[in-house]
Amino acid sequence: MRALEHITILDLTHMLSGPYATQLLADMGANTIKVEPPGKGEATRQLLAESKLYGTQGMGAYFLTLCRNKKSIAIDLKSHEGVEIFYQLVEHADVVVNNFGEGVPARLGIDFNTLKQRNPNIITCSITGFGETGPERARPAFDLVAQGVGGGMSITGEEGGAPLRSGIPIGDLGGGMFAAIGILGALSARTQTGKGQHIDISMQDCQVSMLNYMATMYLMSGVQPPAVGNGHFVHVPYGTFNTKTRHIIVACMGDAFFIKLAALLEDPELLDEKFSTQPERWNQRHHINHRVQVCFEKESCEYWLELLREHRIPAAPVNDFSHALTDAQIVYRDMVVPVELSDGEIVNQPGNPIKYSDTYEDIFSAPPTLGQQTDEVMTSLLNYEISQVIDLKNKGILS
Repeated sequence: MRALEHITILDLTHMLSGPYATQLLADMGANTIKVEPPGKGEATRQLLAESKLYGTQGMGAYFLTLCRNKKSIAIDLKSHEGVEIFYQLVEHADVVVNNFGEGVPARLGIDFNTLKQRNPNIITCSITGFGETGPERARPAFDLVAQGVGGGMSITGEEGGAPLRSGIPIGDLGGGMFAAIGILGALSARTQTGKGQHIDISMQDCQVSMLNYMATMYLMSGVQPPAVGNGHFVHVPYGTFNTKTRHIIVACMGDAFFIKLAALLEDPELLDEKFSTQPERWNQRHHINHRVQVCFEKESCEYWLELLREHRIPAAPVNDFSHALTDAQIVYRDMVVPVELSDGEIVNQPGNPIKYSDTYEDIFSAPPTLGQQTDEVMTSLLNYEISQVIDLKNKGILS
């Protein structure tokens, strides 16, 4: 048994935030049906599809990852017959997810107020840049826009330097994660109320939520937190240091860790009694960081990691993708998994980070070709005759 195998999701998403939300749910077993336009399908299919490095079988890395464990049915939602077929699917579904621009679902006739007339139990979720209410709701947004308006970029980067976006697309991924959480919450609520509901996810809201305690600090004090690079605004040393081989992270959160680090490094300046408490360490943080750097660059990253582990001082290497994806802990926890495509080719991808004790069974099926399950969905879910499906395909309503 898989946790969500009893749930059917209609996936109208494209690009990253929406497909990531439904990927998380599909990885947990949800029967996830991508509803795509005939012809070329949703736009993500085309990204990197022709790349020699990042594409195979007409699909790029985006689609290969985000659309595993999903089915595909191609319906022309701009046609009356196509919309009617979609409504029939809604009658058999639990959740409908989209990340169209604000107002687009209503124009297409696939918004919550319309769909609940066909299925009062339906849950819908829309992911947009700025939400479906408020004065800025119609503004377009992609990942970088969400990161910029959400506040996080202002504290990302080196002290005194230009703001930087996160290296991973946290604006999009954050929207997808909160959407998945919202859907799970709505499914739980439905068991109590017997009714579906709509979930309105704003990528900007998600970014502000992730400011978390730092936002509270600002709201209490009115003081804008500075960018501190890889350092911390309280703890010292806390950051990235170079070694003979690669960079290493040390995070001395509290007096006890610093005292152990100073003893390990055997630097007489760091052993000075005045650095035994946080205020003076913070006042002289640049000097302390310099002394720590001088020590670390004398030996390799691996040498220091072994010593730091022995003394139970929080530390880690700065892994590039090669090191991160072959890390023994990551391998043990099945966080790199093989996905077999239709011709037997294997594409390795990040695994499912959600590990259940009981309803845990990782299955990773290949992303679907456009309309691959159209016949299956129409005949098994909606009980159409195959002759009817063929007729609809000939009309261009399905493919």
